[in-house]
Amino acid sequence: MITVNARSTSGPAEPFTPTTIVRRDPGPHDVLIDIAYAGICHSDVEHARSLRGKTTYPLVPGHEIAGIVSAVGSQVTKFAVGDRAGVGNMVDSCRVCPNCQAGLEQYCSGARVLTYNAIGRDGQRTQGGYSEKIVVDEAFAVRIPNCIPLQNAAPLFCAGITMYSPLRHWNAGPGKRVGIIGFGGLGHVGVQISKALGAHTTVLDLSTAKREDGLRLGADDYRVNTDAGTFADLAASFDLIVSTVPANVDLDAYLGLLALDGTLVTLAIPAKPLSLSAVSLLNNRRSIAGTRSGGLAETQEMIDFCARHRIGAEVEVIGADRIDEAYTRLLAGDVRFRFVIDIGTMGRLPKDRHHAA
Repeated sequence: MITVNARSTSGPAEPFTPTTIVRRDPGPHDVLIDIAYAGICHSDVEHARSLRGKTTYPLVPGHEIAGIVSAVGSQVTKFAVGDRAGVGNMVDSCRVCPNCQAGLEQYCSGARVLTYNAIGRDGQRTQGGYSEKIVVDEAFAVRIPNCIPLQNAAPLFCAGITMYSPLRHWNAGPGKRVGIIGFGGLGHVGVQISKALGAHTTVLDLSTAKREDGLRLGADDYRVNTDAGTFADLAASFDLIVSTVPANVDLDAYLGLLALDGTLVTLAIPAKPLSLSAVSLLNNRRSIAGTRSGGLAETQEMIDFCARHRIGAEVEVIGADRIDEAYTRLLAGDVRFRFVIDIGTMGRLPKDRHHAA
């Protein structure tokens, strides 16, 4: 067994504190990854603060993981020691159901195992990337191209694939018009991917604060609620709208922006059930849909695509003792655009504050 330093929380109102966790020894098909960086996702906050009501404590979150392979099992063929590797929000699935066989492990109908706050095949509770090392079956690790810095790659294993999957599934590309609701951790990556796919891309945000960033990262247009006539000239103009925001939005207003056979895809889980008028769907034969992140093959496709197009998350790197501060700022929208934990600080005591911009 391998003992590693980590940060955990013991309850929904409790701070993160230094701890140690035990990882299994690598089996024949496992890789041991020395984690370099772990992104902080909004889902981490929801689980750590038990906003979904399904958290088991103590909890070590983190499913945006990037690092270096330091050991491989005897039958591993995908990785060698020294390779750069990433892990997203899954570390296992049943592998035999039709969805798994189709490379859609995120929709596994048998036994999908999340990276943390879940039970693995060994009966042990999974713990995530706010830790120094992780052991994972090679099938659930992804190769990271050398041209993407690890701190910029880490968020792609959640934010990146969660945006890439719907953009690809709903055929974002040349001749298509895409709207992205929210310009935060997911949205800023989604704009880059949508633009690289060739779609005309518009940010639909609640604030003008990030307009310059949106245009810099490739948005063709950037609209906010305070703009005079924000929606008037956008009616029935989009083929696809992807909502990244966890708050409930006026679905009827956004559905009204969809052209014939347009689709609105929601990625987040709002606190209240979605509400809309059926008329909004009947007009222009519109659809509303949801999606989980992506399967392993698609995640590899995504990271390779991002490497070719020089796409990465824009991050603020923090020390492990600043996780609680980062959570507070994340909920306040005070980050451009993703917090990433420098795992090299994981073994330091809280008094040893560390911050790299």
